[in-house]
Amino acid sequence: MSSEAHFSNERVFIWFCSWGLLSLTCAAGRLSVSTQNLEVHKHLKRLNKPAVKSIQSPDGDIIDCVHISKQPAFDHPFLKDHKIQMNPSTIPDLMFGENKVSEKPKEKFNPVTQLWHQTGACSSGTIPVRRTKKEDVLRASSAKRYGKKKHRTVPLPRSADPDLANQSGHQHAIAYVEGGKFYGAKATINVWEPKVQSSNEFSLSQLWILGGAFGQDLNSIEAGWQVSPDLYGDNNTRLFTYWTSDAYQATGCYNLLCSGFIQINSQIAMGASISPVSGFHNPQYDISITIWKDLKEGHWWMQFGDGYVLGYWPSFLFSYLADSASIVEWGGEVVNMEEDGHHTTTQMGSGQFPDAGFSKASYFRNIQVVDSSNNLKEPKGLNTFTEKSNCYDVEVGKNDDWGHYFYYGGPGRNPNCQ
Repeated sequence: MSSEAHFSNERVFIWFCSWGLLSLTCAAGRLSVSTQNLEVHKHLKRLNKPAVKSIQSPDGDIIDCVHISKQPAFDHPFLKDHKIQMNPSTIPDLMFGENKVSEKPKEKFNPVTQLWHQTGACSSGTIPVRRTKKEDVLRASSAKRYGKKKHRTVPLPRSADPDLANQSGHQHAIAYVEGGKFYGAKATINVWEPKVQSSNEFSLSQLWILGGAFGQDLNSIEAGWQVSPDLYGDNNTRLFTYWTSDAYQATGCYNLLCSGFIQINSQIAMGASISPVSGFHNPQYDISITIWKDLKEGHWWMQFGDGYVLGYWPSFLFSYLADSASIVEWGGEVVNMEEDGHHTTTQMGSGQFPDAGFSKASYFRNIQVVDSSNNLKEPKGLNTFTEKSNCYDVEVGKNDDWGHYFYYGGPGRNPNCQ
């Protein structure tokens, strides 16, 4: 239920009560509304830390500059006495020789920024945190579930029965590697603003760092861009991260909406809008994301672009990922609710199939993995997976400029996808 509908129903309820038409129900209802409001208020207080400075973004967001030591991560009981690591002890090196990848493709690419940069900046010693509003929490099924993925959202590339994955309403078009030990991954991701059919669906493009089985104990670290009206209240393309250590059940969350990820960067806000985005036959924009394991400290670090080391997930958050990842995935994911009996029209990537090509279809380029020697390498044995290729598809390729790359995506419902 939308926040507007919630408050509308609440006003009707109060009107009936004021006329004495629902006496016993009103008493219980007031208690219910009061309890919900109290839960939401307490949750907002936990998430929205005192700000040194607040910035009004053109898209309606408020970005709070929070002192680095006051960020949500430190609500975690295991982080009470944690000394913030301000720099990773190691950063992955680009391999040369046969694995060398050019970072200057022939096509012209443009820098991406965040909308809130137009109206302000956070100072050193603080981190930018997107303020959570009451209506954000009310869109969730409960305050406890706010900022968490619904269960069974992980891709199942090894599943012998793709229909089993479809039952969760999530569909993918991904490339992946498995069968080894991986210590990170990197990709440059084309940025678009796909159309999402209903508010409880989303469309995202990301990389997954996975450890464990696809069961109750899956470990996952994720990052990329997403359009999620349910989470953010609009259709903007936003930078996001996610983590879980128990297959999306109780642990983990998006961005900084729970304790866990420790941010050190003052310039990039998790969950904030990315601008500009790519257009058909128009300039193309992309973002580079690197996630790697610091082999000395054991933490998993994230870098955005070439110069923004954002922060890290402490190793104690994970079981399998405390050592290494067993699968790395790159690609797109959508929610397909099929409420009217037909496939959703929610787009993945640009909304075009892979064969549309550059400036029309969305892509991942310069795909790499991090090995045990902290080197970036081209992946060996790159596979692909999609539940319904008539709805969303993926096609891989390789050349000197882009290294390993793939185009992916699709429009969802179409004459071949009903």
